[in-house]
Amino acid sequence: MAGRLLKGVAALAVAGGAAGWWLTAPEPLPADHLAGLTGDAAAGERVFIAAGCGSCHTAPDAEAGQGLPILAGGQRFETDFGTFVAPNISTDPNHGIGGWSDMDLANAVQRGVSPGGAHYYPAFPYTAYARAGRQDIADLIAYMRTLPADATPSQPHDITFPFNVRRSLGGWKTLFRNEDWVVTGNLDSQVERGRYLVEALGHCGECHTPRNALGGLDRGNWLAGAVNPDGEGRIPDITPEGLGWSAPDISAYLESGFTPEFDTAGGTMVSVIKNTSRLSVQDRDAIAAYLVALP
Repeated sequence: MAGRLLKGVAALAVAGGAAGWWLTAPEPLPADHLAGLTGDAAAGERVFIAAGCGSCHTAPDAEAGQGLPILAGGQRFETDFGTFVAPNISTDPNHGIGGWSDMDLANAVQRGVSPGGAHYYPAFPYTAYARAGRQDIADLIAYMRTLPADATPSQPHDITFPFNVRRSLGGWKTLFRNEDWVVTGNLDSQVERGRYLVEALGHCGECHTPRNALGGLDRGNWLAGAVNPDGEGRIPDITPEGLGWSAPDISAYLESGFTPEFDTAGGTMVSVIKNTSRLSVQDRDAIAAYLVALP
């Protein structure tokens, strides 16, 4: 009797392990995701700026060559789960993405899946980029192909057990990957464009929205402010109630970094302003229109 019980428990354990392995498997994009699309590098540069790629992946002490970002990685990001280090995403074929296919890049950006089929940590905001349009992704890839190579090896993350078990991220994605828009309803074209820039490319919610104990975004408190992951201060509430700025105030801040009180942007927002200041006036106004329209 005891032998049968042990066999039954063993069989259940094996079945449970197999089910868990299947449920946590990476889910790549359909193979035809970029079919029929031709990337435009000039348009891709605008996507690159709006998405803030250079803010995280430019080497801390890199000197830009010919005005182009050096995406050698190396910046460190402290969190409750460990320290994440931005990887090299330059066009170097050995240490960067030079040897990746377009679909490899699309899967990394929109599904958080590496060319080898491993999960990426959501410190990389693929849960936001998942909402980006296919043409924008094709354009972004075309632009990234034009950037200089750098042979600096990527550095490993400093993460301890159990967070260093990448397969478990499949469970995290099942719980928290949500590609639906946060703000829905009958939006005019300007607010809809602002939603795209804030919720998808700009991934503003990744910093300005509080998270639960497992690192999932609390979408019920969208953009209502959050603890700063590095432990210094708090990321501000940018809802209409929390911010209290007019749309022109917000648009001007995104261009100059000056608040209506003539204070200046600080911390990581400095690099964000470097990006938003390069957007078109129409895009900055769209972001502002979205923020003041938040319920």
